[in-house]
Amino acid sequence: MALSQTPEAGSRRIARPVPLRESVYSAILDMIVSRQLQPGQHLVESELAMMLGVSRQPVREALQWLKNDGWVDLRPGLGAFVHTPTVEEADQLLAVRSLLETESARLAATNATEEGVAHLRELCERGKQALAAEDVGTLVELNAELHKAVMKMSGNDVLVELAAQVDRRVRWYYTPVARHRGEQSWSEHEALIDAIAAGDAARAGEVMAEHTEQTRRSYLEHRDEADDAAPALRGRVH
Repeated sequence: MALSQTPEAGSRRIARPVPLRESVYSAILDMIVSRQLQPGQHLVESELAMMLGVSRQPVREALQWLKNDGWVDLRPGLGAFVHTPTVEEADQLLAVRSLLETESARLAATNATEEGVAHLRELCERGKQALAAEDVGTLVELNAELHKAVMKMSGNDVLVELAAQVDRRVRWYYTPVARHRGEQSWSEHEALIDAIAAGDAARAGEVMAEHTEQTRRSYLEHRDEADDAAPALRGRVH
């Protein structure tokens, strides 16, 4: 038997490094989601390449992928720009997110464990500390972690998979309103955790529905203000 045909051959293959264009894609997407690159901002290939320490080719390929995924707009004769979501796009995605998360909260209340609830309370406490420190980056990450933990606690793998598909866009929309939502958001988290800990599925679903609706309203109310918050960044990449 040839070596390549032995049962052990496939299990011994070494992991291949991630293609450079994929790393560049991830780096640019992270900057978009975190709002380091603002909606409408011009993305100059040469400046992105210099920033990331790569040639222009993987940047060009990454921008095309980002365009295909709806994160970047390519305008003939003008170049690449961070996509500016329409009111309809944001409203539709946040409405779907509300449906998914409301059901996840209801199921989480029926599957809650002491360990799981303790983890939620820990995340909530860290979130309140980040809020007090006005650390928006950490605030957004902890918000996402808490919602992901509730989703996982639901025990429904399909819900978890669907939620993961919208997670980055939810964070993109949540980042500019994290300060506006502030203390109210984390008080809502506390009420949600209490309902889950009590095993009250109806109450948990109700609290989550109202919580996600408040975030949706806040985004729609403050989206223009948030997108105009860093005019110096709008023209070029820094």
